[in-house]
Amino acid sequence: MTDKQVAVIAGASGFVGREIVAALRADGYDVRRIGRTEHVGWNDPRALVDAVDGADLLINLAGKSVNCRYNDVNRNEILRSRVETTRALRHAVAAAPNPPPLWVNASTATIYRHEERRANDEASGVLGEGFSVDVAREWEREFFADELPRTRRVALRMAIVLGNGPAPDMLRRLARWGLGGPQIDSPWFPHRRYRGIGSHPTGSARAGWHRTRGRQKFSWIHIDDVIGAVRFLAEHEEITGAVNLASPEPTDNRTLMRALRRKTGMPIGLPAWRWMLEPAMWVLRTEPELVLKSRWVVPGVLDAAGYTFRRPHLEDAI
Repeated sequence: MTDKQVAVIAGASGFVGREIVAALRADGYDVRRIGRTEHVGWNDPRALVDAVDGADLLINLAGKSVNCRYNDVNRNEILRSRVETTRALRHAVAAAPNPPPLWVNASTATIYRHEERRANDEASGVLGEGFSVDVAREWEREFFADELPRTRRVALRMAIVLGNGPAPDMLRRLARWGLGGPQIDSPWFPHRRYRGIGSHPTGSARAGWHRTRGRQKFSWIHIDDVIGAVRFLAEHEEITGAVNLASPEPTDNRTLMRALRRKTGMPIGLPAWRWMLEPAMWVLRTEPELVLKSRWVVPGVLDAAGYTFRRPHLEDAI
């Protein structure tokens, strides 16, 4: 027996997961981990029930990284790895004699449409269409399915997380190499990698483009505020449903890359149009959508509840 609070973390091997585990242990939590390489695996329903039973907090971050090419194998695995793990945890929580009072599940700010006119908050934001949006819809649909009367559920619609993670590392490398100019959308050969997926596919079967001129919005959050938001949500029992994890000061692609150039000491940054990005991203085995989509997201719920961001300013976060 222990007086420690218990946190169960699924998918803790990634950048965000490792940081949250370290923070919760520093807070005095006893951390149980679920994952393919952990003591509790996804193929043992009884072990999952035992893991969540009596826990104070459940956090699910499991899912294949989207930093890959969206071929059919990867598309299916991105969706499956999120929906099936969330379903397994939901069944475990429903079966547990003492389920956790709070379940925080990862989602993504990419659920909102490509936006250049106004910010998306949780109340008035407009959901988008296509592959990435459909993944997020299916993920949240599975998370909020059925009744769990003793467990409060919060879906974290996370913007791109700044810190020592893969996305900011890639951007920093581009800046150091003199390639830290704006990424500019432009026409390209039609393809079907971004077509809809899941039970209700949305959007066109052919990828389109937007004349952003490198002014596509860039919503972000520092890892310190991801951790801070999780702590805040644990303390505020009135918060439930979808919550945007994004700085209240979003920027745009040109401003982001300019800030990265200053921080890395590189005075020049060559711009990159889609016709340059497509073959380069093919070599890097990732997708241009990650830098070309205009993500304009603000933290309506957190602001209204009084959360104070530790790193709201881009320069400080970088």
